[in-house]
Amino acid sequence: MNTKKFTILHSNDMHGDFLAEVQGKKGELIGGLALLSGYINEVRQEEENVLYVISGDMVQGSLIDSEYKGISTMEIMNYLSPDVVTLGNHEVDYGLPHLLFLEKMANFPIVNANLYIKKYHRRLMRPYIIIKKAGFDILFTGIITDKIMDSINQDKLIGSFVTLSEASAEVGRITDAYKKDDIDLTILLTHIGYESDIELAKMLKPEWGVDMIIGGHSHTILEKPAEVNNVLIAQAGVGTNQIGRFDIVVDDDTNSIVDYKWKLIPINDKLAKPDKALTKYIESYKKEVDKKFSTIVCKFSKKLTHPKREIETSLGNMVADMFAQAAECDVMLVGAGSIRVKEMGPMVTLGDVMSCFPYDDTLSQFSIKGSQLKKIFAHIMRKENRDGEGECYQVSVGVESVYNDTKGKLESLSIKGQMVKDDKEYTICLQGYHVSSSADYLNISEDELRKSGKSKVVSTSAQSVLEEYLGNHQNISREVEGRLVYKK
Repeated sequence: MNTKKFTILHSNDMHGDFLAEVQGKKGELIGGLALLSGYINEVRQEEENVLYVISGDMVQGSLIDSEYKGISTMEIMNYLSPDVVTLGNHEVDYGLPHLLFLEKMANFPIVNANLYIKKYHRRLMRPYIIIKKAGFDILFTGIITDKIMDSINQDKLIGSFVTLSEASAEVGRITDAYKKDDIDLTILLTHIGYESDIELAKMLKPEWGVDMIIGGHSHTILEKPAEVNNVLIAQAGVGTNQIGRFDIVVDDDTNSIVDYKWKLIPINDKLAKPDKALTKYIESYKKEVDKKFSTIVCKFSKKLTHPKREIETSLGNMVADMFAQAAECDVMLVGAGSIRVKEMGPMVTLGDVMSCFPYDDTLSQFSIKGSQLKKIFAHIMRKENRDGEGECYQVSVGVESVYNDTKGKLESLSIKGQMVKDDKEYTICLQGYHVSSSADYLNISEDELRKSGKSKVVSTSAQSVLEEYLGNHQNISREVEGRLVYKK
């Protein structure tokens, strides 16, 4: 038996989480790229055969990243020097041309097998890479979530094989074409969510020889990897507070993993020393951003929170209410994932506002029937949408919607104390991103939204609406008040 030990470190959904945080009574430093880099450096020195991989969403989610449109993140990622990375849905947030620019900046390979230029049936990204390590050949390929299509679906040149069965077929295409006898290990980097990873693993043919799926997107914290269809599946939560670590033994004769250990390693100052050079580099960005965004915008009467996107939150209610007031609509639906912080206030700076809501998008109003509004709420509130992978929403004041999880149906929907009537028209306001992806996220097509002929753009910049409102209102307060109710 000819075997070798490999250490595979893996991150996902880092979202520009550059800075360490002080937590606990003893003031322990948690996370941040400098500490993460310090740990990766130590492992690379201690172990002989180390690979570091990232399963998407390096960018978007921090003020530094937003200000530099991912350029700062890519420069810092170059410093971390991952061996291979796959795309996440947020890599496209700054637009397709900018993604291609960021890809050219990268000193590391970015693999994706199922994003295509449709007309020419050519993949947009490098579909795979074979890394040679210690005399072994390791094949990596990548699969993206279908959410990437929502960010670029206005560019009709770009398409993707997005269903799980089609994604599975793409994996087969890669392995059939490139997995020769000398490929000792095959690793699939995904950004489709943990539950979808499990379903994907069930579809993979044994002949394709996929040994591992290292995923992202659902921000899942695991106690141990899943093992489905002889495929190991792992993910490492969200941010830089932890990193996944596989220590595996690979048999060159059978091209298989014969032994493994996996841990989710908490990143703190007890584990490793911060990388001083990277700390200095990040601080140079932070200093410029702090100078620009330290201005105080307003003060809340108390801290507002957004602990989970699947539930109604006080911070979500505030954002939805501000947009609803600007749009003068009956219902404002704000993508809960658009709110990127778990708490804000009482003191609010311009930087806090930008960190909270980094997506500068349009706000559009539509007039639809009550029956269609009920259809939307029945879709967004369904239990299977609240699994960490679905698209959930915060709603504006006056809306009261009750969903019965046991019966799997919408029980009631009222606006300003009046039950919604099927044949009555209501105005609904949506972010541009959710308009273009309304068929998937809201169960209503964009054509249906516009059918009444009364649609209009009420703002070209949601960020400006938020900033202006906060700058002119003090002592704002919101509560969780039963706008979205889930009955068991």
